[in-house]
Amino acid sequence: MAIPAGQREAAAFLEKLTGGGVTETHVSAVFLGPDEALKLKKAVDLGFLDFTRLEERERLVRFEHELNAPQAPSLYLGCEKLTRGPEGLRLGGEGEAVDWVLRMRRLPADAFLSERPCEPELLDPMADAVAALHAGAPRREGDGDMTRVLTGNREAGLAAGLPREAVLRWSRTALALHGRLRAWLYGRASRGFLRRCHGDLHLGNVCLIDGRPTPFDALEFDEALATIDTGYDLAFLLMDLTIRHGRGPANRVLNRYLARTGDVALLRGLPLWLSLRAFIRAHVAARSGDDPAGLLAAALEWLEPPPRPVLVAIGGLPGSGKSTVGRLVAAALGPSPGAVHLRSDEIRKRRHGISPEERLPQTAYGPAEARQVFAELRELAGAALNAGCSVVADGAYLDPREREAIASAAPDFFGFWLEAPLDTLRARVASRSGDASDADVAVLDMMAAREAGPLDWTRLDSTSDPATVARKMLDSLPSAPP
Repeated sequence: MAIPAGQREAAAFLEKLTGGGVTETHVSAVFLGPDEALKLKKAVDLGFLDFTRLEERERLVRFEHELNAPQAPSLYLGCEKLTRGPEGLRLGGEGEAVDWVLRMRRLPADAFLSERPCEPELLDPMADAVAALHAGAPRREGDGDMTRVLTGNREAGLAAGLPREAVLRWSRTALALHGRLRAWLYGRASRGFLRRCHGDLHLGNVCLIDGRPTPFDALEFDEALATIDTGYDLAFLLMDLTIRHGRGPANRVLNRYLARTGDVALLRGLPLWLSLRAFIRAHVAARSGDDPAGLLAAALEWLEPPPRPVLVAIGGLPGSGKSTVGRLVAAALGPSPGAVHLRSDEIRKRRHGISPEERLPQTAYGPAEARQVFAELRELAGAALNAGCSVVADGAYLDPREREAIASAAPDFFGFWLEAPLDTLRARVASRSGDASDADVAVLDMMAAREAGPLDWTRLDSTSDPATVARKMLDSLPSAPP
């Protein structure tokens, strides 16, 4: 959309001032300088937003800075007014404002995650950033009802020219699912999961700052659209990852987020939220002249009834590859973005309020703590299964009582025991770093000396590559993916 006539003088001034060109969306223009960028809100009325009044543009420029600066202080530099001096327009200065701009640090194009290939080393930090964003997001009152959002997007889809039959089928199915979730959504809202979230959390709004994924450009023009369940906020990122890079990266971000927050309950709403995010992207693509077919198909697919969930437990000594194989199985199991991957090591770290990679003292590994960690793992597995999501739960499971208890948590249970020569396990444990497990070689030797008792789980040799071991597991499950 072109710059409105009343702002063309300001736009020409900013383009000359910055000298690096301009990038535009429907609602803003960003003028690029050598080190800074100046963002001007367009004086447009699109129905769902109205920036035509100068006072509103000033308010939203200031609010955008207020929203985003805490997450990215080195990116958001402040607000400036355009004024008219003796020689024409100028940035800052005394006098009445002609318009307002947001000053931002200019980032290279490859700083935006939408412009980068999928980099596995960024997935965990990305999830950590979202978890921290949600932890600090203000709680809001409300009932969590999404009827207006769903019906509004149905009308937007029809207006954008999406196939009528597909739009109406999506709408009927989504509203029916929402009806079944209404009480649950209300419960989530009352328990504090309704928050002032980012609201527009796709890969284009996550950038690298000092090597860390950082959310920015939170939705500022409509508090209702940004007052949402934290799970719905996360769903935009998961949907975008799935469409751009496949289910593997999305599964990794989902499970890292769950490991940091413990909010496994959000899985119940995830199919609806993912579908809605994909449907919104579909009608936006249609309006922009892009092909919406893939997004519309994904929106419909996420509403299909899921297969009956299964519980997969993976046991074995430290270094046997439980977590590496578990990640691969979780990413491939069930509807996109895959199964929940629960790790006893990550649960223990969350219970102590630290990140998975931080180390705990040996006192955190006593029998009483071990029982509580296992009880939480089993509880989270039950919550995920009740939400219709398959679970991969990895732990040592050296105690036969733990194996019996986890096996009783689901009617469709599959237990696997990974084995490798002790020298191989020692070498693996000695070489690993940045992992949630604190086990060293001494701990491995101590655990190897314990008697695990009779094993009726499927034994697998884990000396081969993890993908081969994961495929053997998947091949033994019902409806294994190709």
